[in-house]
Amino acid sequence: MLLAIDAGNTNIVFAVFDGDTIKGQWRCSTTTERTADELGVWLHHLFTLSGVPVDAITGAIIATVVPAAEFSLKTLCRRYFNVDPMVIGDPDVDLDMKIIMDNPGEVGADRLVNAVAAHELFGGPLVVLDFGTATTFDVVDGNGDYLGGVIAPGVNLSIKALHMAAAQLPMVAIEAPRNVIGKNTVEAMQSGVYWGYVSMIEGLLSRIRKQQNVDHIKVVATGGLAPLFTKAVDEIEYLNGDLTMLGLLMIYRRNNQKTANQAQ
Repeated sequence: MLLAIDAGNTNIVFAVFDGDTIKGQWRCSTTTERTADELGVWLHHLFTLSGVPVDAITGAIIATVVPAAEFSLKTLCRRYFNVDPMVIGDPDVDLDMKIIMDNPGEVGADRLVNAVAAHELFGGPLVVLDFGTATTFDVVDGNGDYLGGVIAPGVNLSIKALHMAAAQLPMVAIEAPRNVIGKNTVEAMQSGVYWGYVSMIEGLLSRIRKQQNVDHIKVVATGGLAPLFTKAVDEIEYLNGDLTMLGLLMIYRRNNQKTANQAQ
């Protein structure tokens, strides 16, 4: 079994794969002060509740955009699961993808993993639209090479910023309002965020298509709020909430096979 770990700015997601099947998936808030021992006790308990044997883990892979969390996660894998993890971004971990950027090292590990998975599953050219702490657009060409992207404030971040900056604006739930014109403050805020993001997504996808000089480009959505926005954005063709985890599985297998071939 494989332990896949995706450490984002808001949450760390852990998943256990048995072959292609996810046997368990759990998340905790991203706190860099949390030690490997704390994570180990927490995960062992969840493994037991889910009926997943701890000693069945034979490999691990980590993607993190929080450098301060990497040491604890690597220690967790070594101390509690007795495996040395692959880490996205390490020179010896091959993504089998060209990163056509001014500074390839700046691209978040999760964005690269998503790009690998999306191209493998759906082909290209494509855009991966990820609704996370930030709302990101990642562009992949027909060969599977990463061309760059767009980073915008995340939906929840925008709601929080409105609430913190304006004394009379409350925190509101993110919903799809029926009307664009709100009849009260909550409806007006929900409209501004929801329809504002829908318009931003549609506008940016149009500009990406124009820059790439294509009439059509596949769009794959992932992230917690992806289902909500997929309903309103016709350009989104595919929805996959497990895209990052599937990408980690694909990358692990490719590199494991490469190592096995070199050993022969």
